[in-house]
Amino acid sequence: MELAGGLRHPRTVEEAVAEQERLRGLVRVEPAHDVAQWRTAAGVDVAYDDDSGACAAAVVVLDVASLDVLESVTAVSRIEFPYVSGLLAFREIPAVAAALRKLDDPPDVFVCDGYGIAHPRRVGLASHLGALTGIPSFGVAKNPLYFRCDVPGAERGSSTPLLDGTEAVGRALRTQAGVKPVYVSAGHLIGVDDACALTLSLARRYRLPETTRAADRLCRQALPAAGPGEQQPLRGAAGS
Repeated sequence: MELAGGLRHPRTVEEAVAEQERLRGLVRVEPAHDVAQWRTAAGVDVAYDDDSGACAAAVVVLDVASLDVLESVTAVSRIEFPYVSGLLAFREIPAVAAALRKLDDPPDVFVCDGYGIAHPRRVGLASHLGALTGIPSFGVAKNPLYFRCDVPGAERGSSTPLLDGTEAVGRALRTQAGVKPVYVSAGHLIGVDDACALTLSLARRYRLPETTRAADRLCRQALPAAGPGEQQPLRGAAGS
């Protein structure tokens, strides 16, 4: 698939912050009117090997109804941006973009292992990816990181607001009864209500949505191929 927006490669913290501010002006958090028509959801995840200075990105497209894997791709690349809290997307986006270019068909929605607007500048990986592709996206994170929330009820589907001061930037969502919640935030072209509903639909048996579980497995499998200087995308078979 082709990327709708231009991929920029900032080299300094100042350049990266400026790029996030630019992207923030492009991000639109709004209800999606055609969610019922969405048939595919793509999980996005990245694994790192800091010793070799490489990372592997995986994009796994699932059928929303059956949760069957329809397509999967990976790409490995050098890590070109330092670790800076709030700027992790710049370490991940180059590999993710390389994987996306290998997809035959764009998904209806991206589900990122990370954050959308639940981010200090409201541009986590999900928002960054959504603005870059023009495709609805949201984040499902394992912890609240930057913000606070009350503990949701113990039953599946319970949620509480994820707050930056008094501003709600996402929700703590219980996907399985008695299991730790996940933290859902809208990224681009979707609201938090639909993001939470889709998360529950994709997390039928486990805490994390199947999109995330599949992408996590695949990027970890691809990571050993990321030797020094390796930058070539690797094709992943559906279901791998």
